[in-house]
Amino acid sequence: MYSPKIPKPTVLTVSQLTSYVKSVLENDPRLGAVLLSGEISNLTDHYSSGHIYLSLKDERSVIRCVMFAGNARRLRFRPQNGMKIICRGRVSVYAPSGQYQFYIEDMQPDGVGALALAFEQLKERLGAQGLFDPSHKKQLPRFPKTVGVITSPTGAAVQDIRNILFRRYPSADMLLFPVLVQGDGAAALLTSALKRLDRSGGCDVIIIGRGGGSAEDLWAFNSEELARAVYDCATPVISAVGHETDFTICDFVADMRAPTPSAAAELAVPDAAELKAYLLSQRQYLMSLADNRLARLKARQQSCHRRLIRSRAAQTPDRTAARLRSVAVSLSKNADAAVQRRESLYRTLAARLEGLNPVGMLTRGYSFTEKDGTPVSSSKELSGGDEITVTFSDGKVSAVVGEQ
Repeated sequence: MYSPKIPKPTVLTVSQLTSYVKSVLENDPRLGAVLLSGEISNLTDHYSSGHIYLSLKDERSVIRCVMFAGNARRLRFRPQNGMKIICRGRVSVYAPSGQYQFYIEDMQPDGVGALALAFEQLKERLGAQGLFDPSHKKQLPRFPKTVGVITSPTGAAVQDIRNILFRRYPSADMLLFPVLVQGDGAAALLTSALKRLDRSGGCDVIIIGRGGGSAEDLWAFNSEELARAVYDCATPVISAVGHETDFTICDFVADMRAPTPSAAAELAVPDAAELKAYLLSQRQYLMSLADNRLARLKARQQSCHRRLIRSRAAQTPDRTAARLRSVAVSLSKNADAAVQRRESLYRTLAARLEGLNPVGMLTRGYSFTEKDGTPVSSSKELSGGDEITVTFSDGKVSAVVGEQ
């Protein structure tokens, strides 16, 4: 135990006495690294300087505490009055007031994890500010031309998204913005990537996310800065973070939350096969409507003709004949116009169907390459000696990749 040398009796100044007491406390090894528990009161958070001042109390005592900005910036949660915490720090004296106090280097909530508490605090605060309001969420485009993807370029998530987009809707392009998705600086990179893609205007919808992981791994998607960037994004955003049971702040702010990256790809684009089947059924439906309409018009024309013949208009044959000719011409024009409209609609539907038909692309000189039944979208996926299948418009051929 440290035993300071007591000076001989003499007259001390207040500063000398305070300095001596401070040295006694600071040189006691038991007071240099203390774990202290208590309840927060008199909390003052100086946002300009970043320092946090508070009192820590129990049933019988209270001590003044300070946490300087360098340590406060590392906190994952926001201290509040009445919160019970456990602190690590040291005891010293604040010379200007002569008051002994506790200098906090780190603190954790007592009884609940810091990450869980920080998540709930941020969720409650942003929810109160309206960032999760359903009225602010944008509709996803039905037929996107370009899908932006913000994720790690090496994870399984990007491969799942790419495969599903190509299989469901090959006419859409995928624009990958590779970023870190965990660790220091990941939140800032995600935020920057989202802002740049949105400003470029080159995407119709943006998927942001990653595969599963621990709460610490997913923490970058709980960034307040990222949440506000998602809220301000003019492009619809789909959040796809982790597994189905994982939730992040990004999920609540995004226009659509997907339980997995694969599900996000399915939400982003329609299924071309389903679209083709739907258009074919609609074409058949419209043809049936047109046929029925023409049949009714023809029956009406014949009925009018018979009524006119049976009428007493025989007394004025010339006038009756003129009226009959006029009615016949009008009915004929209406029928011709109806037929032309249906034919125009059929041609439009046929053109749209042809644009969605992958075989149509093959007839224009393109080919489709597969390896072991899986589409190949890059030469980097092939090695020398790999067996591949190349599909042309008139058939398939097997081939072996040469040395690259």
